[in-house]
Amino acid sequence: MSEIPGGRMASRPLHFIWLLDCSGSMSINGKIGELNFAIREAIPEMQQAARDNPAASLVVRAITFASGADWHIAEPTPVEQFTWDDVHTYGGTDMGAAFRLAAAELRTPPMPERALRPVLAVVSDGQPTDDWRSGLREIDATPWGKRAVRVAIAIGDDADRSMLKEFLGNPELEPILAKNPKQLVAAIRWASTVAVKNASTPTVEGDKHPTSPLSSTDQDEDVW
Repeated sequence: MSEIPGGRMASRPLHFIWLLDCSGSMSINGKIGELNFAIREAIPEMQQAARDNPAASLVVRAITFASGADWHIAEPTPVEQFTWDDVHTYGGTDMGAAFRLAAAELRTPPMPERALRPVLAVVSDGQPTDDWRSGLREIDATPWGKRAVRVAIAIGDDADRSMLKEFLGNPELEPILAKNPKQLVAAIRWASTVAVKNASTPTVEGDKHPTSPLSSTDQDEDVW
């Protein structure tokens, strides 16, 4: 039996959690600055996506991971009130620690019983430096983690795309590869809007998660 009760669709909370790589490599070629810019630029479109989906009451949080993991925005913040404070680089790539932080919030409680499927959006440019698989197992062990809409954005060719593919949990899906600032903005914008629309749509077992390659207009010269 599902552990997620039903209920009216109106105003059910939709939790969106960013999991953002803030390792030292993100300082190279200004990637961390471009990530901050991309998220800030996506906020108005995220707010519009929420207005277009009245069944969802969208709240946003963010986890950063480097040497350890921390809540950058710990309080589920209504998207209408959401603003972005820049993240900064500070060490390794402890993605498993970030997964464990997220997993703790994907149980009921603290996740509301009447929530819509949450969105988990990972952005990374490198290789995990801790036991990420145990953290991913913790996410998968929660009822909400199993049903979450998952998005993965790989920044540059050094990102561990095979690991991100495992995070997606669907052999038909691939991480979105962003090789330059324009592609990163497009990927963040997509994750902020299409994934929200997908999460707020009624689903049945076997539904696919969203897919979305970058358009040809985003193919600038590779810089990462």
